[in-house]
Amino acid sequence: MGPKLSGSHLPVCQAACGEAYFLRMSSDAFQTTAGRNRFESAIRRFDEENARDPNLEIIDGAARPRELVYAGRLTDWVTRLCAGASEELRLAARCQHLCRWMIPRSDYPMTRAGYLKWREELKEFHAEKAGGILREAGYADDTVAKVQALNLKKNFPADPDSRVLEDALCLVFLQFQFTELAAKTDDAKMVNALQKSWKKMTPVARERAMKLEYGAKEKLLLERALAED
Repeated sequence: MGPKLSGSHLPVCQAACGEAYFLRMSSDAFQTTAGRNRFESAIRRFDEENARDPNLEIIDGAARPRELVYAGRLTDWVTRLCAGASEELRLAARCQHLCRWMIPRSDYPMTRAGYLKWREELKEFHAEKAGGILREAGYADDTVAKVQALNLKKNFPADPDSRVLEDALCLVFLQFQFTELAAKTDDAKMVNALQKSWKKMTPVARERAMKLEYGAKEKLLLERALAED
């Protein structure tokens, strides 16, 4: 296995970030100016909320709000995997971790049960907060429900949009979070986590993952995970 990945960071969102981030939209993505304005308003509001994250990440020497950076990375992977991604999928990507810092892991027991409870309540929180912003932007209830279903992973893997979003989530993890987590996690647990992620990914996403560049330790862990799977 010889995965390669650029060490450079992807561009991130414009709001409170200092770097422009443009969605790759197909020319017929919106039928009306009102539709485009509604979409841009929702994206702007998501970014404004995530720009409040007190947790910072250093990107090209500058401190950026972590969840704002994450939203940009997830959006980028969604549009790379599916250039014609639906409006609902693009919205869901931008709000998947909306205001995540407001419900810290430390508020729950440091047990498996505590972790699962935290994850479930986080998803509900993201979906509820996203729904409020989408309604304020003028979206109808059916669109709000679709975005929230993606937030909650309700129809995975039957819904094609949910497959793209899950692929993007896994690729963001492998590209940007794997190294940090591997440094503080038991190897056996890390291998198990990698195997679970790999099983959720489509063949296309797995192919993209194999082209990423990993450090020596991360490469060995991934090779072990695939060999033992």
